[in-house]
Amino acid sequence: MELIFYTTSNCHLCEVAEALLVNTPMPEPIPVDAIDIAQSEKLVERYGTRIPVLHRSDTGEELDWPFTRDQLINFLQ
Repeated sequence: MELIFYTTSNCHLCEVAEALLVNTPMPEPIPVDAIDIAQSEKLVERYGTRIPVLHRSDTGEELDWPFTRDQLINFLQ
């Protein structure tokens, strides 16, 4: 499994979500690719009001902010 973390610069909620992701214990490391939505008009249209968003590359599922540690753990299982 790999994650895409849709984010943008100067986004306080994105910083909070990133800290939650970094500090959530996982049995093994999960690769995370951070993508700044400001680099694409299509991404701004899709995620502009939803970021931060985590996207699972294996299932296509997405987890929109706000999410808790427990919701994050369930999303990653």
